[in-house]
Amino acid sequence: MIIDGKKIAAELRAELKERINELKSKYHKVPGLTVILVGEDPPSKIYVRNKEKSAIEVGINSEVIRYPDDIEEKVILNKIKELNSNDKVSGILVQLPLPKHIDKRKVIETILPNKDVDGFHPMNVGNLSSGYDSSIPCTPLGCYLLLKKVEKNLNGKHAVIIGRSNLNGKPMAQLLLKENCTVTITHSKTKDLKAECKRADIIVAAVGRPKLVKADWVKKDAIVIDVGINKTNFGLVGDVDFDEVAKVAKAITPVPGGIGPMTIACLLSNTIECFKKIRSN
Repeated sequence: MIIDGKKIAAELRAELKERINELKSKYHKVPGLTVILVGEDPPSKIYVRNKEKSAIEVGINSEVIRYPDDIEEKVILNKIKELNSNDKVSGILVQLPLPKHIDKRKVIETILPNKDVDGFHPMNVGNLSSGYDSSIPCTPLGCYLLLKKVEKNLNGKHAVIIGRSNLNGKPMAQLLLKENCTVTITHSKTKDLKAECKRADIIVAAVGRPKLVKADWVKKDAIVIDVGINKTNFGLVGDVDFDEVAKVAKAITPVPGGIGPMTIACLLSNTIECFKKIRSN
């Protein structure tokens, strides 16, 4: 089974459009998403353009604020504070990566937790790990929703996550723990990665190494979620050797067309949730 992220993301966006229409009827307002983009990084520019297009499609007010690479950190921090107090802005996202002279941690911590659509603020990270209500980082949330499309009951499954980043690996582990999975996080110091994967019912690969996961790493009927997106001489490939692993796995996400579309759809969903939280306070 190829897990069609494009199709599932389109279905989610259709649901979000209906929810926004309901919110508009109730509050006479719609959610607003503001993205701050610093510099000319080509992947970031493409990603932000896709975010803006998708937001407009579902009825979210979208704004992109662009700054040059040499912008002073204090300008960005002051802009975030201004957006924090702007009632028309439900969600704030600062596109990563940032130039080296800008402190990413300081930027993330300046965003109000209830406007943090990326789920990176320490308060949201803490709430997620404690099992409390929080904004959930968009990529792991997308992975989770795709998993649930394949297997509604994840209770007792053994999940192996390749990669321990704050952006995906760690929050992914928290989401799967809430589903009563047994979770193993692997990384560059793991002694026998192949053996760990071979035991897994679920593999989530998010490490940025082209075609790392091979067919003989995957047991029959495992679900494989490939978060990686790597540029090679042969085009874009994931962290999983798709052609070979697809012959073994029960279900697998393609690259591209798997997690990417879901990440953006989940960003829109988080924007709506932030809008509702602000209105309920």
